[in-house]
Amino acid sequence: MKKLLTLTFILSILLSACGTADATSTSEPSAATTQSAATQMPKPEPTSGSATSLGVRQDALNSLEIMVWSPWYGVESSLFETFIKEFNETNEWGIKVNAQSQVNFTNLYDNVTASLPTPDKPDMVIALPEHALEWDAQGVVTDLMPYAQDPLYGIDSSDIPNVFWNQDHFGEKRLAIPAQRTARFLLWNETWAGEIGFDSSPDAPDDFKQQACRAQKAMLKDASPQNDFMGGWYVDTEPMTAYAWLLAFEGGVLDGSDYRFLTPHNIEAFKFLRELSESTCAWQLANGNPINAFANREAMFITASLQDLPEVARAFASAKNTDAWKVISFPGANEDALIVYGSSYVILKSTNEKQLAAWLFTRWLLDNKQDARWVEATHLFPLRSSTLSLLGDYEKTHPQWAQAVKLLPQGEIQPQLASWRKVKTLLGDGFTHMYLVNVPSGQVPAILAQMESISRSLQK
Repeated sequence: MKKLLTLTFILSILLSACGTADATSTSEPSAATTQSAATQMPKPEPTSGSATSLGVRQDALNSLEIMVWSPWYGVESSLFETFIKEFNETNEWGIKVNAQSQVNFTNLYDNVTASLPTPDKPDMVIALPEHALEWDAQGVVTDLMPYAQDPLYGIDSSDIPNVFWNQDHFGEKRLAIPAQRTARFLLWNETWAGEIGFDSSPDAPDDFKQQACRAQKAMLKDASPQNDFMGGWYVDTEPMTAYAWLLAFEGGVLDGSDYRFLTPHNIEAFKFLRELSESTCAWQLANGNPINAFANREAMFITASLQDLPEVARAFASAKNTDAWKVISFPGANEDALIVYGSSYVILKSTNEKQLAAWLFTRWLLDNKQDARWVEATHLFPLRSSTLSLLGDYEKTHPQWAQAVKLLPQGEIQPQLASWRKVKTLLGDGFTHMYLVNVPSGQVPAILAQMESISRSLQK
């Protein structure tokens, strides 16, 4: 076993962490530990008739063109193109926005980074916050604090939940503005839980274990031996799932601005999860579908992202399953855990005029009317609190989405380190490795020690 831990594990993690690391977020500025959603930020309110402090005449914006690169394709790309067309036709300054899709975050990060020394770099990018940190270390990111606080062109941040607003605030700078935000949740079958003796969702790890284990025992009562190992939590090894479980046990990945995985709380978290599998209270299949397993009453709990909820609802309808199911955060002994993450609007340095034009387009995108349309198309969080007043019908037809929105006060941001781009992949790979080779729960400290060592090398 130790040979596997020291050879296969290290090689596979180094290869994957240094490769495609951008499924969702880079020189290291000094970073604080994960911030809570309660941190307060300045909330300027633009005043009609006020003069701008940005030093750009309005007529200088007329017919100005800017280039925006996005990671989107499909529904998101189509809606973004619609927004651009509307903005180009209606904005009072005569600004023209052009856009190119880079298809995904990995391609976008690589292409933007390669373009930075050239005159062909974009004026604005929809990127992950950790990308903005890396580019800022190269001196190419526009500090948006003066724009957000401008008396004429600023934005009222009091309408934006702090867990969204704070991710891109670093030191005295604002490196970006939230573009999209999501989270990973546990989904819980309320009806099934009630039938086996539970009248509420788990509010602590032990409660989670009891429900998962009793659901597995319930699977032993039918005539099919093939499902005897099912019933509990369908194991998910996505990085944000692993990170949320660490925080639920009061652990984490940071010690100041350094990565630290080998801690008592982290050991407790990973041992708890491995022991769930060892006692058959958690399970997974190599080519299985957790959403179908949840809809077919083969799993009491699964893990899913906000944008997955419509698919879950469709799976229940297809299975003719009328069970009530709910969205819950990761249960902790003292506080539950929820990690909020997603992309941001990053404006690269160019001319004062182009930077302002990009800012005005960003601010327009954040208007609650556009925000509501984003929600209806993508099923993600609304970025403005006032947007909820425009989503009454959507909320009625998407009750689990509404439950997720109500959990936002528990939300926490990701580590504000450029290297998080690679280390989050390391976290997911280490978590996956524990299940691929069936690492005994007693070997959890060895896994965490190797993850800590590798993460510090990735930080350099």
